[in-house]
Amino acid sequence: MLSHLLAMGTSAQGPLADRYTNPIAEVFSAIATVAPQIRAGLPSRRRYLDVSNPSGETQLAADVFADELLCAAVGDVEGVGWYGSEERPSHIDVGPAELTVCVDPLDGSTNLKPNAAMGTVVSIYASPRCHAADLEAAGYVLYGPILTMVTAVDGEVTEWLLDGDEPVSPLREDISLPSEPLVYGFGGRVHDWTPSFTAYVRSIEHDSRLKLRYGGAMIGDVNQVLTYGGIFGYPMLVDAPRGKLRSVFEAIPVGAIIEAAGGRSSDGARSLLRLQPDDLHARTPVFVGDRSLVGALEAKLAEAGRQH
Repeated sequence: MLSHLLAMGTSAQGPLADRYTNPIAEVFSAIATVAPQIRAGLPSRRRYLDVSNPSGETQLAADVFADELLCAAVGDVEGVGWYGSEERPSHIDVGPAELTVCVDPLDGSTNLKPNAAMGTVVSIYASPRCHAADLEAAGYVLYGPILTMVTAVDGEVTEWLLDGDEPVSPLREDISLPSEPLVYGFGGRVHDWTPSFTAYVRSIEHDSRLKLRYGGAMIGDVNQVLTYGGIFGYPMLVDAPRGKLRSVFEAIPVGAIIEAAGGRSSDGARSLLRLQPDDLHARTPVFVGDRSLVGALEAKLAEAGRQH
């Protein structure tokens, strides 16, 4: 039971411990323990604070609350040496080990006011430099109608049910993207899209197989793609060629999850699993989903590059 896990600290128990080796199992166990607490604390923390995170975004009380809970839980895991968060300017030293856990504590926190989907994104790196080549495991929690956690370890993707009164249990195992894509969603203001990306989106809009699904929280949109097949992206923009999403906290873990599920990830030219960010808060364009759809996007962008 999760309440039992909390009483026992961060020692992994049950299905997580059966499937993953420590400290990976213990990190995900800590996340599973904290997630119901984060969800329960959201209603009273919808106000904005008079501070911004390192990306210049005004923080909600819920952002700080989630970050503090996650830092305490992950920092107690033996084998974790560093904790990094989208809400903090740099890593925090939490132990003597090299393993680094990075989180986006509350992805899509602006959805809190309209009571829409949000999530927590987790990436576990073998080194504090947090290059994609250092990634050991990735996952996310989705605060939807039911509380779930998706994990990608050793090339296998699993969806877990999280419930404060029940054990963590797998809902779906060895997840693969459906072969027939059904959904698409792209972030950023249409007015700020580049001409080549706009041309690609117009081709997607004329694909009768696909339906628009975009909810304003990356992890909710990615979960749609993982469930129904399709493509999600936050592109380069005319005034922001590196896009909006962070490499360490969002792009690399989401890329790892989608690729482990048989899909493809890209920054517009190469896999997100080749990224070597030079800063903890570095940004990158992000495209993930069906292999053919992402491949067509890369081809369209490359064609535009050759014409210039």
